[in-house]
Amino acid sequence: MPRTAVIALSAHGTALAWRLSAGLGTDAKLFLDRRFASQSADEQLFELEIFDLPLRPLLRRVWGEFEALVLFLPVGAAVRLAAPLLNDKRSDPALVCVDDAGRYAVSVLSGHLGGADRLAERVAAILGAEAVITSGSHATGTLAVDLLGTEFGWTIEADSAAITRASAAVVNRKPVGVYQSVGETDWWPHGRELPSNITVHPSLDSLRPSAGAALIISDESDPYLSQGTTLADALPAAHIVLYRPRTLVAGIGCRRGVPAEELEQLLRDTFRANNLSLDSLACIASATLKQEEPGLLALSERYGVPFLCYESEELNSLFEDGVNGDAGCQALNPSANARRLVGVWGVAEPAALLASGASRLLVAKQTAERATVAVARKEPTAMRGPDDAE
Repeated sequence: MPRTAVIALSAHGTALAWRLSAGLGTDAKLFLDRRFASQSADEQLFELEIFDLPLRPLLRRVWGEFEALVLFLPVGAAVRLAAPLLNDKRSDPALVCVDDAGRYAVSVLSGHLGGADRLAERVAAILGAEAVITSGSHATGTLAVDLLGTEFGWTIEADSAAITRASAAVVNRKPVGVYQSVGETDWWPHGRELPSNITVHPSLDSLRPSAGAALIISDESDPYLSQGTTLADALPAAHIVLYRPRTLVAGIGCRRGVPAEELEQLLRDTFRANNLSLDSLACIASATLKQEEPGLLALSERYGVPFLCYESEELNSLFEDGVNGDAGCQALNPSANARRLVGVWGVAEPAALLASGASRLLVAKQTAERATVAVARKEPTAMRGPDDAE
């Protein structure tokens, strides 16, 4: 499905829409009013559909089919047409309007979450126009709470009220504390200083006094449990937003034919017992001999993560490293029964280490009746502070 619907219904708008669609390429589908659809392109990489007025039925159709819309219409007209279709900023498509002279690309709807702000900048770059973006964080050059980490695949664990209040604290220059224990660290542009009201804290203890909002980047269900308290008790008055980087790898071994439900129960029980968030699951790893195992394939699909498999020699090599005393590798828990049956000393533990690139397990092998699971954490990149400009 094309990502962006480009719609024009005037002579000038049609000429600009051709240029824009050519620039977007396969990301675009161009919709032209039949009265102005006589133009053609030599190398047309995008789809083209001719429509007849009125515009409203077409807009209703494309609203649910495309992630983004570019309308060559005045903003007022576009808003009136789109108003009956609005549902929620988490599901509405991005909407950008371009004037008939091609001077401005205006981010109208779903600027942050929907990507209209970024799309307006892309449209402006293609047409030689000026992007008009009025989102508070964009206009003031500060951090966008609802976009932090999205380029890395992070998810947010917070209700909409907390996100709104934390965003208001950022834009209104109220104290905002950030604590990060895992995940990608280059979420702020290198060489730019963080706004003065945003402080990156080295520990949860130093984060506690921070009033206003707390942005916590963690793969633990409750980052404060290891300190003998809870998130709600530690920061009772703060507007808390949790970010979940994809940092945890689950290595899984199982007998043939174990259903996904049984594997998922073991996975959930293991994560719950170790205060880990399944929202931070990065992938599932196993042995190559399990690469067609229906339960494992269904489990990876259910969580929307890759399923990685390793040859027996790769899995066994980590046990050999441990036996040989390699200081960089954790000694694992070999299984003579697994070695006898399938030719490997174990699956869950070495698969987790290989897929994560870690040298030590976060959770050693947990055993159920017909499956095993182990968890490893991807190592964070070296922390780079906002003042480390080149």
